[in-house]
Amino acid sequence: MLSPVTSPTVDPLELESAIAAQRGAIAEIERELWDGGLNEDVLDTYQGAFRRLERLLDEQAEDARHRFVIVIPVADRPQQLRDCLVSLLELCQAYGYGGQRDGVYRKVAVVIADDSSDADSIARHRELAREFTALGIATRHFAPDEQFALIGDLGEPVRSELSRVLGRRQRGSDGSYGHKGQAVMRNIAYLKLAAETASGERVLFYSIDSDQEFKVKVATPDGDREACAVNFLHWLNEIFSRTEATVLSGKVVGDPPVSPAVMAGNFLEDVIGFLQQMAASGGHATCQHHHVDAHAQGEAAYHDMADLFGFRPASEAYRFLCPLEGEHGDADCFDHFAGRLGSFFFGEHPTRVSYYQHASIARTVMPARTVYAGNYVFRPEALKYFIPFAALRLRMSGPTLGRLIRSEIDGRFVSANLPMLHKRTVGGSGQSEFRPGVRARGDGGDGETIELCGEAERQFFGDVMLFTIERLTAMGYPREALPQETLAATLAAVHDDMLAKYEAKRRDILAKLERLRALLHDPASWWNHASDHAAAVARFVAFAANIDRNFGADSACYERIEAPQNWDRWRRDLLEALVAYPDDARIWAEVVTGRQRGA
Repeated sequence: MLSPVTSPTVDPLELESAIAAQRGAIAEIERELWDGGLNEDVLDTYQGAFRRLERLLDEQAEDARHRFVIVIPVADRPQQLRDCLVSLLELCQAYGYGGQRDGVYRKVAVVIADDSSDADSIARHRELAREFTALGIATRHFAPDEQFALIGDLGEPVRSELSRVLGRRQRGSDGSYGHKGQAVMRNIAYLKLAAETASGERVLFYSIDSDQEFKVKVATPDGDREACAVNFLHWLNEIFSRTEATVLSGKVVGDPPVSPAVMAGNFLEDVIGFLQQMAASGGHATCQHHHVDAHAQGEAAYHDMADLFGFRPASEAYRFLCPLEGEHGDADCFDHFAGRLGSFFFGEHPTRVSYYQHASIARTVMPARTVYAGNYVFRPEALKYFIPFAALRLRMSGPTLGRLIRSEIDGRFVSANLPMLHKRTVGGSGQSEFRPGVRARGDGGDGETIELCGEAERQFFGDVMLFTIERLTAMGYPREALPQETLAATLAAVHDDMLAKYEAKRRDILAKLERLRALLHDPASWWNHASDHAAAVARFVAFAANIDRNFGADSACYERIEAPQNWDRWRRDLLEALVAYPDDARIWAEVVTGRQRGA
């Protein structure tokens, strides 16, 4: 009988040499890819070089690289979730991280943490899990009913003790267990991950948002490009393999990660600049909005109060970058820009888009202070860091978490230049599928009214909590037990400072709104004498009305922020959360550690 055919043993030294050579080749191709900006004709070669590396790594006796579990909280966003998963599949196909076995990517898995309340959305999310599992990415649907049971299994008194972390275990009036908020949803997902993770396992948890994609946005002479040009999983594995990092935060490019409640001032400045440029053109010029201004793309250029985060506020208006192709004039751009104005209230910033700036990723690793909850990665031991004050549903929970993590592990909390593409809205709709705290009434036309009150309130008190934590951690909190009087006094002082800043920004917004309306309704402006641009003018009018509605003298949003009785309620809840946080952290750590296999 013939002996079975066997493959010759691969010489380990030759294989090691080939892997090193391929890594060197990738570095050379990467330099060529980004020489002078994105060179798209090199991208296929770059991706192919990584796939060649994967084939070499597959010949090793053991692949000790990290496995990734990507956690995606989602609430009633089936289309945005699909786009996110498609981008992950494209990333895996382009770079091949971890290779495949039987058509399944060995080192990539997804957990869809479903916080939907709509039964149809839940069904569509579940179907997406089946679809992408069949396409090679093991994808689980963590349904609301399963979450409800998981929290129930904790039993009392733990369930009540962790109510500030996991929320109250109760269904809504419609019987659903959805819309708990991203912070509570993430914490529940982390509880599940803890039970499924063996102690010491080489796995990384990757928390992202459903409105993000594994791409980067790049400005080119031919317009914006969204490219699968960063091998996220490879570089994250490299960083966690070569450093002692425990938690790593990336950022986002594309749409800003903050609320329109803190972007209205600088966007108004840009809209005013746009109208001034349009008035000067007379409406007859060739479109003048196709070059990228030479702004230093500073951090938080979109934020009205960038100085709070140590960044210099932008001192001039940003020019709108027109995406129209073919022959067209300024008047066409005027109409197009008018159609984009409403999307601002759903989180887009049409004039201050963030772009990817390439740098050697290993050299960008540095100590961090902010977690972007929609783009951060951590080892299993960091499951003990839950999203803080989750039940309060505050915005800025990621930056708040970052301050707390930094106070404990300092240099093992890092950031790196690995931003994901952020898309607040769906396609050309100008709206997101679901956005808590933003209420739109109307058919999406010129008469649509948009109210930001829920989001603005959560933004303001989220800022209060963030900067309270920043001051308290400088005093040793939460490691050191600070007197409740100190917590209360710090909270009150930050609240007063923040209220003064918000009021100053509101005055600035209203002054700019007055300038905008004067420009818009100037009888000399060409758009007021051109009936074919009446619809565009109506959109500018609607935009101004919605700014007034949310920031003006009769703003219900600022009533919530300024009302003494509302502050009394928030002060009680925030102070209670601060007092309880050290115990919450201790109990959570005990529960998480106890649930890990082999612990």
